[in-house]
Amino acid sequence: MKLARDRSAHTARPRRSRTRAAAASLSVCAALALTACGGSGSDNLAEQANEGGNKGYVAGDGSVSEYAPGERGEPVEFEAKMFDGSTVSAEDLRGETTVLNFWYAGCAPCRAEAPDLVSLAEEYEGDAQFMGVNLRDQQATSEAFERTFEIPYESASDLNGEVLLALSDYVPPQAVPTTLVLDSEGRVAARVLGKADHSTLDALIKDTVAETV
Repeated sequence: MKLARDRSAHTARPRRSRTRAAAASLSVCAALALTACGGSGSDNLAEQANEGGNKGYVAGDGSVSEYAPGERGEPVEFEAKMFDGSTVSAEDLRGETTVLNFWYAGCAPCRAEAPDLVSLAEEYEGDAQFMGVNLRDQQATSEAFERTFEIPYESASDLNGEVLLALSDYVPPQAVPTTLVLDSEGRVAARVLGKADHSTLDALIKDTVAETV
């Protein structure tokens, strides 16, 4: 299933991670208790993230986990309501490497990593699909962010925390952004907690894509 949009509108796709961290189980209450800064924010937020300062958001520590094919769990299951009104399920994404990025507009590291996600989505077009999962924003705020950074893929609205809860073994609610790379079977092949570094994410995606070639 293609999650891309044309430049005049918008489009979406997903990615992955490395180390060997154990996944943490989380409750619905925790999932809905995201207490980071809201609003679209300015790009001073991205500068703060690159400088390593904590300015009201809660982020991951940048740790990377990569799972060998034989060590991956079952395919993930979720259903997401996209901002354009359509619904996308985890099953719809299978058959291709998928990069899922959990974000919101007022999150400093989310803004800092956006240009890298854009360039990687364009680089892997046809080999991997990208999809955002927005945890806090109304549609207008999300779309303003996407216009600012020229995001070439679409995002789901997860204000109710359903996608976050479904993936709580891999996505701690306090670690925003988090990026998952799913293999063609829909299993988590890699995870990045916190701001995704371009070269690291590139390697994680490349490894996962190579499995299906």
